[in-house]
Amino acid sequence: MVIGIVGAGSWGTALAQTFASNGHKVFLYARRREHREELEVTRENKKYLKGVNLIENIVISKSLADTVLDKDIVLMAVPTQTFRSVYEEVSSILLSKDQNPVILNVAKGIEKKSHLLLSDVAKEVRTDSRYAILSGPSHAEEVGRFKPTTVAIASDDIELSKRLQNELMTSRFRIYANDDLKGVELGGALKNIIALGAGISDGIGFGDNARAALMTRGLVEITRIGTAMGAKRETFSGLTGLGDLIVTCDSKHSRNRRCGILIGNGKKVSEAIEEVGMVVEGITTTEATYELASKLNVEMPITETIYSVIEGKINAVEAVDILMGRDGKVE
Repeated sequence: MVIGIVGAGSWGTALAQTFASNGHKVFLYARRREHREELEVTRENKKYLKGVNLIENIVISKSLADTVLDKDIVLMAVPTQTFRSVYEEVSSILLSKDQNPVILNVAKGIEKKSHLLLSDVAKEVRTDSRYAILSGPSHAEEVGRFKPTTVAIASDDIELSKRLQNELMTSRFRIYANDDLKGVELGGALKNIIALGAGISDGIGFGDNARAALMTRGLVEITRIGTAMGAKRETFSGLTGLGDLIVTCDSKHSRNRRCGILIGNGKKVSEAIEEVGMVVEGITTTEATYELASKLNVEMPITETIYSVIEGKINAVEAVDILMGRDGKVE
């Protein structure tokens, strides 16, 4: 297959490596000209995936049009809050040539302004989008080095999920097909909120007990709002729910956990984001989910408390006191 990847961050680069290793021709596009030139000359993404040499059948695209036209798959690896504008640009190019390749999205989050999942954003931009999402417990730092990883590809069309599974799966990158698009999207997005909380807890100096409690009760919140939005409950006990939650809350590679640790250490949210140096999806996802939960009247105490920390209404230690001091519940 011929695959165009829009976005040359760590995840876009790691997936370029994976798919190119499976014999597919991959076109990788970075928005900044300087970044494209560096990738072309050095064949290494030094800022986002240092130490990984790009496979020879990865082409560094010179333009967005070169990346998306005449491709079997266009993989969107851009931050959640820029997905709409970038996909509008991609869609305009494709429509000009009457092309409709599969759109495989790997961003995890909820659009802040509209509270829409990215599948809904894609449908607003182009009603006939052939859309799927790739999600699951995976860090680019390991995928790019071909360490064993298992993910899921979800689409409303299970046959499309199965076709992508068959084409893209490798001996080190195992893919499960799934038809619960909404559940997979929500699991991938909302675990970043809990990872922020786990990081904050670690940054304060609390231990495994506190992190385990946050993860467990966080999964309850994710499932609660997910089912309220029509997702399947069982999805949240799978790779894209529990699996992704575990790896994001526990891993040294998790930028959301790292950001939380810095906040727990006493840094301001803006300072923590700057120090991480990459997009921290959990920040805007917390804000969007807090507003969405209020609209749907879904109880999400961990999310609400982390939102209060992000907004500067309480500090990290006060957040723990609030959660631990809640009235007793029945589990």
